[in-house]
Amino acid sequence: MIVREYPNVLRLFLVLQGSVIPRIYKHILFLVGLTVLIMLADRYLFEMPHTTMQPFLALGVALSLFLGFRNVAAYDRWWQGRMQWGQLTGCIRAMGHDSRIYLNEEDRKEILCLTGAFIHLHRAGLRKDSKAAQPALQYVDDETLDRFQHSNNPASAALQEIGTRLADYAREGRLSGYGQLTFTQRMSDLELSRTSNEGISNTPMPFVYSLLVWQTALLYCMLLPMGLLDAAGILAPAFEGIAGYVFFGLAAVTDELEHPFSASKNGLPLDALCRSVDISLAEQLGRTPPPPLEVRYHILT
Repeated sequence: MIVREYPNVLRLFLVLQGSVIPRIYKHILFLVGLTVLIMLADRYLFEMPHTTMQPFLALGVALSLFLGFRNVAAYDRWWQGRMQWGQLTGCIRAMGHDSRIYLNEEDRKEILCLTGAFIHLHRAGLRKDSKAAQPALQYVDDETLDRFQHSNNPASAALQEIGTRLADYAREGRLSGYGQLTFTQRMSDLELSRTSNEGISNTPMPFVYSLLVWQTALLYCMLLPMGLLDAAGILAPAFEGIAGYVFFGLAAVTDELEHPFSASKNGLPLDALCRSVDISLAEQLGRTPPPPLEVRYHILT
């Protein structure tokens, strides 16, 4: 995730970090080149079709509304992911407080360590990167982590292990009925948040949205030079480039936001969120808390 102050006017057009320009500059160059060719053909070869800007104004408004709707839908996915991670963090901290009330010290540390392993396994699953689960080794041994990772859903396996341990404590009389009820609710909250995150990750927006947006934006921008020949004159390529940047830029931003758990520069900072959980658990376990992740080159991973 990009974390930086708003650049001043002089640097505003030079900032590329987090920008969609690297993704769409080829489209912009193509449109500018096409406009130049149409202008040259109209002047030296044969007269090209000329039209007013009225049809393009109407189409542009319709396309902008559609892009805005899709952008809101994509941002909603991004925000839902952030909200679910906030609930996970709050629930894990609450489990730490509950464990002080209902569990003895040994059982408490066991449950909290399994919870720490769960959050790192969950992050690794969302990013589809098994190496991202290695920080879980600060909570469980190699054998346990390997067993979790060889299950169909490692994060779910960690939660099942927590449930098994709590059931054992209750059966042995080391967890009261109120404690069972409390931890059952906490486990349900963790499972619901995990399931919601996996639903966002595994269910992309309908492909027809992306296809329609890119096709319509391309057709609009390819026809736009016909209206710019008279309206903009020699500045037609510049206006064409700006129009291409706006429409293709919005489409590219939407494509990034609809994948909130990716490791892209505009994705959620899952590493930093997991580190905040590590800090909370370290305090609960009596360990030295690790430092928060720092922003490097305006990026928080």
